Amino acid sequence: MKEGDRLMINVAIIGYGTLGKGVQQAISKQNDMELFGVFTKRDPKSLDAQGADVYAYEHILDYKNDIDVLIHCGSSEFDLPTQTPELVKNFNIVDSYDQHAIIAKHIDAVGINAMDKTAIVSVGWDPGFFSMTKTVLDAILPDGETQGFFGPGISQGPSNVASSIEGVKVARNYSFPNEDNLKKFKNFEPIDVSENTSKICYVVLEEGADKEKVTEDIMNIEHYFKGSNTEIKFISKETMEREHSEWPQGGRIVRIAKTSDAIKHVIEVSIDLDSNPEFTAANLVAYARACVKMNQRSITGVYTALDVRPSDLSSKSRAQLIEEML
Repeated sequence: MKEGDRLMINVAIIGYGTLGKGVQQAISKQNDMELFGVFTKRDPKSLDAQGADVYAYEHILDYKNDIDVLIHCGSSEFDLPTQTPELVKNFNIVDSYDQHAIIAKHIDAVGINAMDKTAIVSVGWDPGFFSMTKTVLDAILPDGETQGFFGPGISQGPSNVASSIEGVKVARNYSFPNEDNLKKFKNFEPIDVSENTSKICYVVLEEGADKEKVTEDIMNIEHYFKGSNTEIKFISKETMEREHSEWPQGGRIVRIAKTSDAIKHVIEVSIDLDSNPEFTAANLVAYARACVKMNQRSITGVYTALDVRPSDLSSKSRAQLIEEML
C-alpha cells in the first residue's frame, strides 16, 4: 500500500461496462492509486480490460488481503442491493446505488454487515455531487426551495434497466429539462415540479418482440419510469449506433431563497458532461480514496457523500489544500 513515503491505494473494479471502463480511466489519472484488476461474472478470458488483470467474481475473497477498496460498477436494480451488503463483510467498498426513493433501505442493508470495514454508497453526481450541493445550499439559505432540472442527455441507470427488459436489445433514456419551469422557478413563480424533467426512451427491440408489452414493462419499472413523463420510441439498431452511441448528460440544481423579506437570491449549479459514466466514475474514484482514509482512522460502517469531509476526497495534503483552495 506504500510506495516510498506515498500512500498507494490498490483498487479493484467489479463490472466492466461503461461505468467500469470509466473507473479504469479515472484511476489512470491518479497519483496515489493502482488498479489491482477487474472482477467479472463473465469468463475472464473473454474480457479485454485494456491490459488490466481480469478475475472471476466468484473468487474475489481469495484477494481480500490484496485490495484496499472495491469500486462496484454493477446495476442498482440487480447487483448492488445484494452484493454490496455481502462484500462489505470483507472489503472497503464504494458503489453508485441510485434508486433515490429507497437509498435509506440500501444504507441499512449495507450497515448491518459493515463491521470493521467502510462503505460509501450512492456515490456519483445524482445522488452524490448534487446531494452535497443541495445540502450546503439548504444549510446556508434555509428560507428557500431547491429544484433539480436534468438533461439534456442520457440517464445511465434508467437506460441500463430498460435494456434489461425482455424483448429489448438496447435502450437509451434521455432526460430533458423544462426550460419554462426553470425560468418561472428562478423568478419565484409557482411551478408543477413533476414537469421539471421529461424523458424519451429510445428502444431497439429483439426480433419478434411485442412493442406494447415492452412499453408496458418499461413504464412499470419502479423508481425509474413508473409515474414519469416518458415517451417510448422504437428505432433500428443502425439508428441507435449512429445517433445514440455517446453518453452525454447535463443538469442543474437551483436554490431560490430569501435572507430578509425584500432580499432574494438565486444560486444555480450546473454540469454539462460529454460522458455521464465517466463523470460518475470520477466521483467513485475520489470517494474510494476517502473510503480508505476513513477506514485507516477506524471510521467504519456505511456512509454517503453527505458524511465525507472534502479533504478526504483529495490526494493533496491539508497544507496544499489550504494554500490552493482557500
